[in-house]
Amino acid sequence: MDTQIDIICVGEVLIDFIGHEIETLQNTKDFHRFLGGSPTNVAVNASRLGLNAALVATSGSDGLGIFVMEKLQKNKVLVSQIRKSLTKPTSVIFISRSTQTPDFIAYREADCEILEDQIPDDLLANAKIFHTTCFALSKEPARSTILNRAHKAKSLGLQLSIDINYSEKIWPNRYEAHQILKDYLSNNPLVKVSEDDCLRLFGEVKTEHEIFDYFHQLGVSTVCLTKGKDGVKLSDKSAGVFSQQALPIKDVKDTTGAGDAFWTGFLFAKLQKKSLDECLSIAQKLASIKLQNVGRLPDNINIAQELL
Repeated sequence: MDTQIDIICVGEVLIDFIGHEIETLQNTKDFHRFLGGSPTNVAVNASRLGLNAALVATSGSDGLGIFVMEKLQKNKVLVSQIRKSLTKPTSVIFISRSTQTPDFIAYREADCEILEDQIPDDLLANAKIFHTTCFALSKEPARSTILNRAHKAKSLGLQLSIDINYSEKIWPNRYEAHQILKDYLSNNPLVKVSEDDCLRLFGEVKTEHEIFDYFHQLGVSTVCLTKGKDGVKLSDKSAGVFSQQALPIKDVKDTTGAGDAFWTGFLFAKLQKKSLDECLSIAQKLASIKLQNVGRLPDNINIAQELL
């Protein structure tokens, strides 16, 4: 493999059917189709920012799988490691349109069928960041594949990353989730977690100090806690704690994918060797652009110019 890859995103590719009106799921009549999945969003966003992004994922051999590939190729994401399952359809999620945390129903099929041969050594050897999600780690065989290849990535000097997008709907066994996360976190990834994620992961409200302490004790140096309209706080073992207010937004159109946009901005800034404070500022800018658009980042702007 000749291409230098900035970021490998490993995990769920799926179709988001997002409600057309701001409404509960049971009252939503119309849904619009979008390419979805947290690692998929990060790969697409990273590619839009001019990075070389590879997505490792599995879709079905169906019409929705064709839609997935067309969208990824249009956005110049490297798709050579995407597998098409012959036995399972493309996974889909129905999501309420919301200005808060949206409700969702997931129909998981092909997304968790990620195999080790999709992440060969030469792919890792040419990359800088290895990113995944809690969602992706919640089911086999993707779980074992990601854990095994994450340890290999670490040994090759890659920076690991994870979005702890935990949901008991996706991963009912919370104890198991904590055990699997401990394994991944032993590689000292950059961690992104939201207040909502923490409430679901711990099953109770924890203080910011307790949240940061939990991750630091498991060997994580940098933890980023996103707090919605209350901004963001980051704790770094050597650099200390940073806080930023949320950017004011007049009209929030859609919150789905805002966390993915935030984290793409953060990883983009890290690759540019920006300070942690600058990383947070750039991350917030990208999230604010996403919040003002339904589905995905707008096509008609040069996003990298908007951030730097």
